[in-house]
Amino acid sequence: MEQRDVRGHYEELAAEYDGHWVYGPHYIPWMSARIAEALRLAPTDRIADVGSGTGLFAREVANHVQPHHPILCVDPSEAMLSQLGTPPPADLRPVVASAEDIAEGRTRVPYEQLDAMWLKESVHHVADPARTLRGLADRLAPGGRLLVVMLPATIQYPLFEAALARFEELQPDPAVIEGHLRAAGLAASLSHVEHELRIDRDKYLGMVRARYMSVLSTFSDSEIDKGIEEMRLAHPEPVLAFSDRFAFILGWRREEST
Repeated sequence: MEQRDVRGHYEELAAEYDGHWVYGPHYIPWMSARIAEALRLAPTDRIADVGSGTGLFAREVANHVQPHHPILCVDPSEAMLSQLGTPPPADLRPVVASAEDIAEGRTRVPYEQLDAMWLKESVHHVADPARTLRGLADRLAPGGRLLVVMLPATIQYPLFEAALARFEELQPDPAVIEGHLRAAGLAASLSHVEHELRIDRDKYLGMVRARYMSVLSTFSDSEIDKGIEEMRLAHPEPVLAFSDRFAFILGWRREEST
């Protein structure tokens, strides 16, 4: 297995990232609506998207919520955040920082406290999830909500077998993440949402070749080529249809009693 350089992986992918993530016209609006719904977002909330990448979901959430305060797009990759635009939209504010930087207070954010934040498919990049989630929870205002969106421990993607096996090896268990939120002093719940994807096979193979999932960055070029050939044989159909299932782990800080 190759050494994972997560930051370098996303730096290289930044310019093409949105194209690799937009499976179809409905996916981004669907996921963004689920995030806004789960967090019960209101226009007056101070919001952060931690691990925002290019701001795909933050941009859609902002269009939906019309926030009074810019949504903070927090990501350690300047290349990814540069895709927000120059200047970025008025309702989005880039913050070059990792989740750990925010949790440990190494990077100051414009808001003293946050009413809502989410981490979408980024918690598996955190070296110490318990510590980092505790630090993020400490930045919530009374009544504040923290949502972790992640793939379950196993997935049904039409990937090659070695990639599926490595994903299971590396992916945290959502139930463990729920436990971390409870240990951080939040009430917490775990639920799942599901969305059917239909995507042109050749486009999906191109996404795999570009290593659109970070787990694919652990494979060499020759291993990716071999895996794609395996996928071609296993999936001769021109359109791939599969379920995209996500765990939604929601933590919330109870209102302070008066």
